Order: sequence, then C-alpha cells, then structure tokens
Amino acid sequence: MAKTKGEPIATSKPSKMAKKPAVKETTENKEAKETKEAKEPKKKVAAVKEDKRVEKVQPKAKAEGGDDKVEVSIEKKLIALYSLQQLDSQVDKIRIIRGELPLEVQDLEDEIAGLETRVENYIQETVEVEKSITEKKSFIKDCLALIKKYEDQQMNVRNNREYDSLTKEIEFQNLEIQLAEKRIKEFLLSFDIKKEEIDRFQKLLADRKNDLDIKKNELDDIIAETEKEEQDLITNTEKNRKFIEERLLTAYTRIRKNARNGLAVVQIERDACGGCFNKIPPQHQLDIRMHKKIIVCEYCGRILVDNEIVKSVH
Repeated sequence: MAKTKGEPIATSKPSKMAKKPAVKETTENKEAKETKEAKEPKKKVAAVKEDKRVEKVQPKAKAEGGDDKVEVSIEKKLIALYSLQQLDSQVDKIRIIRGELPLEVQDLEDEIAGLETRVENYIQETVEVEKSITEKKSFIKDCLALIKKYEDQQMNVRNNREYDSLTKEIEFQNLEIQLAEKRIKEFLLSFDIKKEEIDRFQKLLADRKNDLDIKKNELDDIIAETEKEEQDLITNTEKNRKFIEERLLTAYTRIRKNARNGLAVVQIERDACGGCFNKIPPQHQLDIRMHKKIIVCEYCGRILVDNEIVKSVH
C-alpha cells in the first residue's frame, strides 16, 4: 500500500496552464513584428520618393550637359563651314586671275578637232570622186570597144534588120559615152571644189593650232605661278570637308552653285545678309549669335554666321 501511495500523476490541465504564457508571448511578438513591418514600408516609400527626386534632378543635369555639347558641335560646324568658304573663295580668286584663258583653250581645241574632222571627210570624198572618175573612164573604154565590135559586125550582116539593130546599139553606146563624160566633168568640178576647201581648212587649221600654242603657253605660265598655292588651298579644303557632315556639304555645294559670287556662308554686316544685303530681323540675329542651330537667310538661302565665328576663323 505504501508503494501505491506515491506522488500524484500530473494530468493534462496543468500542462495547459503552463502553455498559456507561451501563447501570450507569441502574440506579443507578432504585434511587435507587425508594427516593425508597418514602419519599414513607410521608410521604404520615403526612400523611394527621395530616390525619384534625385533621379528627376539628374536628367536635368544631363540635359543641360547635352545642350552644351550641341552648342559646341554647332559652333564647330559653323567655324568649319566658314573656313571652308574662305578657302574656296581664295581658290576662286586664283581661277579668276587666269581669266577666260581655260575657256579659250577649250574652244580652240574643239574648233581644231572639228576642222580636222572636216578635212578628213573632204579627203575621203575626194578619194570617192577619183574612184568614180576612174570607173567612168573604164566604162567609156568598154563602150568604145563595143562600138568597134558592132561596126565590124555591120560589115557582115545578112539583112537590113540586123544592120538596124547594130546601128541602134552603136547609138546607145555613144549616148552612154556622152553621159559618162558628163558625169566625169561633174566629178572633176566637185573634186576641184573639195580640193580648194581642203586647202582653205588646212590653212585655217594651222592658224588655229598656232593660236592654241600661244594660249596654252600663257595658261601654263599662269598655272605655274599659282599652282602651289592652289594645291595647298585644295588640300586644306579637303581637310575641312572631313569635319562637316555630308548633309551640310551637299547643301553648301548646292548654294555655291546657285550663287553668282560663289558665297554659301556669309557674315552679318550692318544687320543685313552679306550675300543679298537684305535686312535680318533682330530675333534671327539673336538666334545666330546663340549658335544653337544653323540658320540660313530667308531671301537668298545662304548660311549666316556672326562676328564671333569670323574672328575665330581669322
């Protein structure tokens, strides 16, 4: 009985009482976690807003930096275009010094080529005429031989009918001889005319060749004086063209071809275009000085630059 009276066995109720505090602790932990999590999103939202504000400020700075680059690039393009215009103008002056000698030389060369062709054609025609004359002469010989033959046959005819037919053949051959002689006279007349023309054109050709030699010597002397300077200017022009984009070069070349004086890039002089001398509005002058974009004259289409570009080039 002593053994059976041991300590009482623990039931499930005390165990539940022991677990209840643990449950309270877990709920408190959950509440603390929830409060922390509620605070963290607010911090994250604030941080995101601050990051967005920073990002909004940064693009402005980039945009401002991009504007600076555009200004520099446009200014460089204007400087390159104006310097290219100055070089081309110097080349034009050198070519003006030559005057119309290149054109005169070209005209003389074309005239000489035409005269040579004409002389060759006349010579070929005279050869054909001589050939025709020899053919007619040989034809006359054949006709005479036939006439002699027919006359011999007349001596041996049997009746009047054969005699009459031979007489008609002889008359026909005589007519053929007369026609051939007439053609020979015409050929000789045209041959003499063509010979005179050949002599005249050959003299004219010799004179033109002499003039061409004189003009070429004058042109060679002028080219020898200005060749080195012109070559240097052309090399500098090619170097400047590398710094200009193809679109601007095409527009520049087109404007130079259309302009009488070959000026495609001009400066503003007394508030007017340096090419057509029309008044430029103040707003356009301000835009030109800002170097934000390439501006052309609304009257003549020339590219306009201000005094700063001119000073930087000179």
